[in-house]
Amino acid sequence: MAGIAEPREITEQTKELRQAPAEDHFPPLGPLARRLERPEVLGYLMVAPALLLLIVLLGYPFIQAVWLTMLDKRVGVEGNFIGLGNYIDLWSDQVYRWTVMNTMIFTAVSVVCKVVFGLTGALILNQAFRMKNFFRGFILLPWIIPSVLSALVWLWMYDDTFGVISRTLIAFGLIEEKILWLSQWGIALTSIIIVNVWRTMPFFIVSLLAALQTVPKDQYEAAEIDGANLLSQFWNVTLPNIKHVLIIVTLFGTIWTMSDFNIIFVLTSGGPANSTHVFSTLAYQYALGAGKLGEGIAVSFTMFPLLFVIIFYRLYRMRRDPT
Repeated sequence: MAGIAEPREITEQTKELRQAPAEDHFPPLGPLARRLERPEVLGYLMVAPALLLLIVLLGYPFIQAVWLTMLDKRVGVEGNFIGLGNYIDLWSDQVYRWTVMNTMIFTAVSVVCKVVFGLTGALILNQAFRMKNFFRGFILLPWIIPSVLSALVWLWMYDDTFGVISRTLIAFGLIEEKILWLSQWGIALTSIIIVNVWRTMPFFIVSLLAALQTVPKDQYEAAEIDGANLLSQFWNVTLPNIKHVLIIVTLFGTIWTMSDFNIIFVLTSGGPANSTHVFSTLAYQYALGAGKLGEGIAVSFTMFPLLFVIIFYRLYRMRRDPT
């Protein structure tokens, strides 16, 4: 009988321990521990190591770059402090003003084409048809290939002598003589835009395709019952549901396009006659080509205000419409 009562006693003791208040077993938290236990404080503590690493790796180089823009710094020569002299010289430079215009045209046209073609491709790939999974994977090929390698392929295709594009157009009777794709101002900039759109359009297609697949099917069914056609369904159902994703991919696309370097440098290096320079290629030419580090970094910094305006405008629009 004693052997039977023993487990019952252990069970009663266990119940008493479980029902005992927590402060009987753990010491109370001190003031500092209670502060650290707050969610807002704990969150800052968790991101503090990463933030410190970013400050060390990015903050110091950024401050150093700002200081160099205020010096008449050249490669191998100690620079003298000239304040805003580099920025003043840039605004009086015809090549720089031409570069600003080229950057605006290049960015605006490229981003608009990416949005239009990317959304069109996403709508097509969102439909049910045979081998759709194959095409969804195949469309990523331009995005996967390294940008320098793809630019070299396009350089061969645009070649004045051996280019396959001109040869194909002549063979079909669309043109009579070869086009100098990279040797004329308007055509050269257009050729670069085509390559840039081809290179990064898969990002738009895949991102918007993912957004399209989250649109509830019952909304389309309700729109059909109300007699809405395809255009009305796109405008009133599809677009509102993917609006925020569209804004985000457009924002990223604008930043990437404005700072693009590899494609332009491989195809034209800013030529012919500095007519296809953008901020990144002109900064490279000044800093590393001519050895003017101060002016080259100043060119890069003049791109920041425009990027900040675009970013904050997009964020402001998203805050105004939280739905």
